[in-house]
Parts: sequence; C-alpha cells; structure tokens
Amino acid sequence: MLLRYKKSFEKIAMGLMSFMPKERDLKVLQQTMQKYEDNPEWQLFLWKKGEDFVGLLGVEVEEGAFTIHHMSVNPSYRNEGIGHAMVEKIQQTMQDREMRSTEETRAFLEKCPQKKGGL
Repeated sequence: MLLRYKKSFEKIAMGLMSFMPKERDLKVLQQTMQKYEDNPEWQLFLWKKGEDFVGLLGVEVEEGAFTIHHMSVNPSYRNEGIGHAMVEKIQQTMQDREMRSTEETRAFLEKCPQKKGGL
C-alpha cells in the first residue's frame, strides 16, 4: 500500500532514503527531506507491507509529467516485486501524466511496465 509521507514518518523515510547512494551523507539526506516537506511539487510516498514500511518513492510533479527522483526498498524485502508495485501504483495515482526518471532511477524504471511513454 502506497501512503503519502507525513512528518511522523520522518525517521522511517530517512532510513529508507539512506539506501540511495547519493543520500548516505546526513546533511544531504536532511536537505532532501526538507525539499519534500517544503515544496508541494515534491511528493514523498512510503510503501507499507503488513505493519512495516519497506519502500520509499519520491516524485516531482509537473503539469503533464512526474519525475521519480528517489526510489528505495529495504534490502530485506528486495526481489519481491515491491519496486514494480510502487511504480505501478504511482502511475495510477498520477493518472495521465508522463513518467520520467533521473539518471539515478532510470535503470530500474526501464525494467518496469509503463502506461505512458517517456523516461
């Protein structure tokens, strides 16, 4: 289940975000989290499996598109299809917007089925 980030999820979100190579430095991680909290175009989501938060997805939303900037799954839950499920759910949530990637998320997103073109 994909849930919108709330401040009460901050420590969990930071833990999941820290699995991304560019977010391992605490200062960088704090700046990234601040961007998601301060800017309405930057939206952060958490994936919940049972009682545990196991994945994170961060997007920048524009009028006709959205860009996936951050994507992470707890290593204990990898290879279970969670990443693909998060991408599928965010595509449903973003409706007809074109999905885009960053250099960091492109390799994974190219493996995911897409409703609409473009990366």
